[in-house]
Amino acid sequence: MSRRDGLGGRVILVVEDDWLIAEDIAVAIRREGARVVGPAASSDDALRLIEDEPGIDLAVLDVALAHDGGLEVADALEARGVPFVFATGYDRAILPLRFQGAPHWEKPFDADALARFLTAPARPGAEHPA
Repeated sequence: MSRRDGLGGRVILVVEDDWLIAEDIAVAIRREGARVVGPAASSDDALRLIEDEPGIDLAVLDVALAHDGGLEVADALEARGVPFVFATGYDRAILPLRFQGAPHWEKPFDADALARFLTAPARPGAEHPA
């Protein structure tokens, strides 16, 4: 997940069921120069967007969507080689072993800090600063 000049030109999928949080993330990502796909509020919506938008460069994914789990979205992204960051109110321990190495940001967090993180080189198992 690296980019020399912010996120300019990148396409980022936002999957978050809380509209205010989703909007904060989307605005912060746009400020870094990326185009936002979504936000998607459900796994079904996110999976549709993944199918419809083959150029997704990376994703911010809430693990525990209100009406369904978000792990099938992570599986779909992984199958396409799209890196993602989990943004969730839950501890990393809830993640299945296959996703333990994925970057993880625990809510509440600063959306601008998350957007800046997305411009930095990927760090397996990375978490936001306390």
